[in-house]
Amino acid sequence: MALVTPGASGGAVAQIMFMRKAGVPVAKATVVVFVRTIMSITFLILLVPFVLHSDHALVDWMPTSVITIVSVLFVSLPIAAVLLMRTRYPEFWIIGLTNNFSRDFRRNCFIWYKEFKQASFIMGKNPLKVMRAFIESGLSLLCIYATVPMFFLGMNIKFDWLQVMGRMVLLNLVLYFSPTPGGSGVAEAGFVVLFSELLPGGLVGIMAVLWRFTAEYLPFLLGAVVSIRAFGSNVLSMKNLRKGEDQQ
Repeated sequence: MALVTPGASGGAVAQIMFMRKAGVPVAKATVVVFVRTIMSITFLILLVPFVLHSDHALVDWMPTSVITIVSVLFVSLPIAAVLLMRTRYPEFWIIGLTNNFSRDFRRNCFIWYKEFKQASFIMGKNPLKVMRAFIESGLSLLCIYATVPMFFLGMNIKFDWLQVMGRMVLLNLVLYFSPTPGGSGVAEAGFVVLFSELLPGGLVGIMAVLWRFTAEYLPFLLGAVVSIRAFGSNVLSMKNLRKGEDQQ
């Protein structure tokens, strides 16, 4: 579902559906998925400064002072977001920014804000468990991204592990905000831009297809089979979010 929706937003819905099927209330499942997504994005954001400072070929046009400023901003964003959730300023900003939009749009914005605020309070109450989940989320992402350097090894291509993994981090961070379904088009184009200078001529396109097939399309096929077996052919029915409520 992440592969067929813009910004991979359908992946969160799928996780809620499966947790709902297991008897977890929708509200609690939503917060869990929201926290998990925040952790993934935050992990990638915190890695950006290391990527900028280590990959000189990528930022040789950028002065060191600018790199430092950008790094500080990236590290400060998650901290500032959590601190702001403890104030009422975001509510005033949301009211002002959405004043000219429809009622449904404003309501969705406030729902998103309340989920984010609730998630920040949950993380603040359980720092050790949150840190463990944060580390496990990061390791999970790095293992997925490691498919690309593994293909490099299989093709006997000399490369720098940190450089390749760093560029995968940047690319996948961009895909979180891609407007296309599953980041299609953006992922392939971004891969070509970032890895064309690291690969022999003609291989960058092949490598992009291998990466997408291994990390996206194969899981898509497996997920389709599992979802249909779990929910039937009408996988996207909203009834799937309410399954199990009669058992509570």
